[in-house]
Amino acid sequence: MLQLLDRLKKAYNIPTANFIGHADIAPGRKVDPNRYFPWKKLSENGFGLWYDTTGVKAPADFNAMQALRIIGYDIKKPEAAIQSFKIHFVQSDSTKVINEEDKKILFDLMKKYQ
Repeated sequence: MLQLLDRLKKAYNIPTANFIGHADIAPGRKVDPNRYFPWKKLSENGFGLWYDTTGVKAPADFNAMQALRIIGYDIKKPEAAIQSFKIHFVQSDSTKVINEEDKKILFDLMKKYQ
């Protein structure tokens, strides 16, 4: 799989941040790839972004929904956007609420997308 992705990335000059799933593009309509998809491993190989929350502290006034919008999620249906974000980045959590750890992840990702 990594070889194929590498060929496609080079052939079509696909930016690292553009390796995303259906759930990222269509929150609420699509839920694939599922929670078991190896997003972190793909990111480690240059296919998609990942986060590092070491030393990260989201500001007190941090707006998680705005951060979701900045990193590319359609937030018209907030619960669907949160679910899609978690399918990709917080695979062990199936809730549709943003907690403090999620805010750190979003804050770190938001800086990478800006």
